[in-house]
Amino acid sequence: MIPPKPPARPDRASLWRYMRLFRRDILSAQPAKLYRAWMAEFRTPFFRSYLVNQPELVKTVLKDRPADFPKSDRIGEGLRPLLGNSVFLTNGATWERQRRIIDPAFEGGRLRDTFPAMLAAAEACVARLATKTGHPLEIEAETSHVAADVIFRTLFSVPIEHETAAQVFARFRDYQRSSPILNLAAFVPLPRWFPRLHRRATLRAARDIRRLITDLTAARQDQIAAGTAPDDLATKIMTTRDPETGACFDTQEMVDQVAIFFLAGHETSASALAWALYLVATHPDWQETLAQEARALDTPDFAALGQLRRARDTFREALRLYPPVPMMVRETTCPEGFRDRTLPKGAQVVLSPWHLHRHTRLWDNPDGFDPTRWQTENGRTCLRDAFFPFSAGARVCPGAGFAMVEGPLLLSMILRHFRITATGAPPVPIAHLTVRARDGIHLVLTPRDQASP
Repeated sequence: MIPPKPPARPDRASLWRYMRLFRRDILSAQPAKLYRAWMAEFRTPFFRSYLVNQPELVKTVLKDRPADFPKSDRIGEGLRPLLGNSVFLTNGATWERQRRIIDPAFEGGRLRDTFPAMLAAAEACVARLATKTGHPLEIEAETSHVAADVIFRTLFSVPIEHETAAQVFARFRDYQRSSPILNLAAFVPLPRWFPRLHRRATLRAARDIRRLITDLTAARQDQIAAGTAPDDLATKIMTTRDPETGACFDTQEMVDQVAIFFLAGHETSASALAWALYLVATHPDWQETLAQEARALDTPDFAALGQLRRARDTFREALRLYPPVPMMVRETTCPEGFRDRTLPKGAQVVLSPWHLHRHTRLWDNPDGFDPTRWQTENGRTCLRDAFFPFSAGARVCPGAGFAMVEGPLLLSMILRHFRITATGAPPVPIAHLTVRARDGIHLVLTPRDQASP
């Protein structure tokens, strides 16, 4: 069974039609030829955009010369009401200072420290799901719940049921519904003073989320001052001084960073886990293999994660087929020669995990579900050259290692307790903030007999 893939648009479309399609869904707005092209140009009256699929050029942009290709402000326009001046949107010296403070919190040794909080969220998820077996369940709502729980437990040492955490989660759902991935300024260069025309519901939700995060951050600052703060990610980040300036994040800067941790760590993990569960639901033999492997969690400790190799490959395959962030946009700082074209200064360089992960000239069986591919020569080559769900190079997501522990753990814990079958029409992937299903992903969970051989 080939996993669902959105239909492509006809090769030619007017700018205004493309804008309407893009605003509705990035993925189906693109022509089919991008799955085989090394590079494609898109011209508007205001700027030029170049989608780059050739691995050598992607490496140039992300790894070899990242400072020459900063993040484009155009995409950030739509997210700035929520994310402010977070590390996701900044460039240059500001970004470098932010990463110097943030990166130590996600170093390898910290993953072991966060494991008990992840495990507690996984156990709470299993308990919730146990009350919802035997009938169709919209699984994206459940994966959003557990991913948010992981974030709050690891960041602030509180479960999702905590009053403020629950309010953030609720308002974030409102933000998702009201916020398109692109603002008008993504297509039309606007002066700083020109209003960005965000929807009122988007602005209200963003203000509410930031107010709630400010409350959590202020309370943690008080705990740090009193010497009673728990040793979690928030305390680590808020007490880390920039080794060059000696300064910590102030409250406003910390609110910006917590907002992106929640968006990146919750929204992307929820998307990837939901698709992973759908994929195993439609491949029952592989699901049983993962369920057998998940018995390693009968002794639930950090060391058991090393035995979840097939779950890790499955989660990686879900990230390949349904990368949560389907496109990334950089900007040229000077004219560039890519292939047979000259990219002018200020051109938009689009890097598309969605297309590169399914590129017909790179991958064996690019649209198929095959977690064993990562053990083949082609899979290992593409893992190195054509797989970047968390970006790559200097701007790789600091939580990438975190996500690759969380995802396989949650997937294994769920399969250890439940058999999963798909029901209803196949989900249709669309991209708003992340790659989700247009009408949800509907699964039926049945308790698994732990005594069965």
